[in-house]
Amino acid sequence: MGTNESSQRRMRCLVLFALVAAAAAWPNMMEGFMSDSSGGASDAQKQHDVNYLLWKVYEDIRDPALQGLSQSFNPSSGHYDDDGVAVKRLLQELNDHRLLEQKHWFSLFNKRQREEALMLYDVLEHSTDWATFVGNAAYFRSRMNEGEYVYAIYAAVTHSELTHDVVLPPLYEVTPHLFTNSEVIQEAYTAQMTQTPSKIKSHFTGSKSNPEQRVAYFGEDIGMNTHHVTWHLEFPFWWDDSHENHHIERKGENFFWVHHQLTVRFDAERLSNYLDPVEELHWDDVIHEGFAPHTMYKYGGYFPSRPDHVHFEDVDGVARVRDMLILESRIRDAIAHGYITAKDGSTISIRDAHGIDVLGDVIESSTYSPNPQYYGALHNTAHVMLGRQGDPHGKFDLPPGVLEHFETATRDPAFFRLHKYMDNIFREHKDSLTPYTTQELEFPGVAIDSVTLSNRLETHFEDFEYSLINAVDDTPQVDDVDISTIVPRLTHSDFSVSLGVTNNNGKEVSATVRAFAWPKYDNNGVEYSFNDGRWNAIELDKFWVKLSPGANTITRSGKDSAVTVPDVPSFKDLIEQTEAALSSGSALHLEKYHSGLGLPNRFLIPKGNTQGMEFHVVFFLSDGEEDATVDGLHDSTSFNHYGCADGKYPDNRPHGYPLDRRIDDERIITGVTNFKAVDVKVYHIEEH
Repeated sequence: MGTNESSQRRMRCLVLFALVAAAAAWPNMMEGFMSDSSGGASDAQKQHDVNYLLWKVYEDIRDPALQGLSQSFNPSSGHYDDDGVAVKRLLQELNDHRLLEQKHWFSLFNKRQREEALMLYDVLEHSTDWATFVGNAAYFRSRMNEGEYVYAIYAAVTHSELTHDVVLPPLYEVTPHLFTNSEVIQEAYTAQMTQTPSKIKSHFTGSKSNPEQRVAYFGEDIGMNTHHVTWHLEFPFWWDDSHENHHIERKGENFFWVHHQLTVRFDAERLSNYLDPVEELHWDDVIHEGFAPHTMYKYGGYFPSRPDHVHFEDVDGVARVRDMLILESRIRDAIAHGYITAKDGSTISIRDAHGIDVLGDVIESSTYSPNPQYYGALHNTAHVMLGRQGDPHGKFDLPPGVLEHFETATRDPAFFRLHKYMDNIFREHKDSLTPYTTQELEFPGVAIDSVTLSNRLETHFEDFEYSLINAVDDTPQVDDVDISTIVPRLTHSDFSVSLGVTNNNGKEVSATVRAFAWPKYDNNGVEYSFNDGRWNAIELDKFWVKLSPGANTITRSGKDSAVTVPDVPSFKDLIEQTEAALSSGSALHLEKYHSGLGLPNRFLIPKGNTQGMEFHVVFFLSDGEEDATVDGLHDSTSFNHYGCADGKYPDNRPHGYPLDRRIDDERIITGVTNFKAVDVKVYHIEEH
């Protein structure tokens, strides 16, 4: 993302060439769109269309073909698998002028705004060919609220069969104002108005007088923000099986696990920076840390601030504090009794491995909750309650707070307090389950003999640059100038782990390799008990291998971890690769980025400290034949990132197995031959 003149010229020429070519191909392109009802365009064409539907989303479509389609397409003429019910509904709302106006803030937690976004999502999801999909996407691009539109496009591309191989541009380049400070956005406007290419230095929110500043790099990391919003796109709380094409397996358990992992990772970062682990929120106590987001909406003003030491107040139209206490009491009562009461009065046992899935649906609450009327929506309501504490009664008509957007929620340290509170409720349930026995944990004939690291584990900060072109308004008559921001982000040096494993079964066996780590010592320098440590365990990897009879060496690179994903290419790179494929007629190879469901791969290990922070790292091999729900897992683990949104989740075991249940006597697990633990230090290298 350079800003020198030659790179500017190359980019302008490339985009200009793409636009001219698209304009010249307009008649043939439309003929191909409208005559093909089987799905339609190539992957490169679909990628091109999605790129330009999201490029400068607050302005007119810059692609001539799509701009023409936005005016000529008749949504009623499309092909749908619901007889056009969804599109008729949306058109009626549009014609009756009931939709949210453009250039207005959007929040998924606003019920009406969510309904409108999902109306467009339904239209796109029920489109049976690309001509219908892209026609509707272009048509409603110029007629709907931009925030609703972006959410609908991202959700539809994530779930539609028509867009299986389309890679969504990074959200931080589509809607940059949600990912960087307002001061940076203002500098970007100045750069555009003065036609001055600029690289603007970003900084994290707050000051050194605020201890929370030490871990701002974690909650405000754009990769972390993207991970959080991507997970909620893959596993949306609004997903209704009666309207969609499949059931999302283990969605409630995945909700528990992804937020549990965020919480324990945040605690590890806090310990790396000599801070106490985060304390949970209490509805009847003060919110100790305030937060000033220094972030602004594209339209609608600044995100509200919250001072230190404020008591929770009732939020008009949302909930009262006592309502939240009642919902919490009902959920904890259900955990104590071991069952959830369904809306028809029947009981659903949760005192088994499946219980966490039911409890996750209840706490979120998603549409999968068996009784939302009684148990409410603790998580979703809590986000709004906390987000509105700056203006709980609407006196100042402030827009939603950062907690009311998945893109911005982790910026507020109270996000982690909120999730520590819910995580402790989940732990009550998990601790109520019967611990695993030695017989359940052992893998007869298999032993881990040794663990070897390729090199010392080191972390450091690197500068990352991303484009702000979409943050500023302009017109086609004014050239874009290269405007970007540079932000420091945590990363680690490459490393690999080798396991020496003996298979004494006399035949080849399949094994699941599971790796976890937790800080060895707490903030007072006291060693964690095994039982407390395992609850704070960070999942590092999970993959399947075939073990030959006798001695085996399993080597795994940290870059291949199944819980992380690489950065999505920049918007500019996506455009360049797509246009190159279209102009040459070659295939577009973006397979590496098809799944965005994971943490940034540079976040695999915590920051550590300059002296070397000690972690207890554990490896566990379990029977792959018993674990696997699909075949061929030893060949590919590309779909194991925090769940599987559109198919069978590959692992029979609960998330976190075998550390997901309490361990009253650590010898039960440390005594089996298929378990191995080592202590490893993580060193942070400071800049000089």
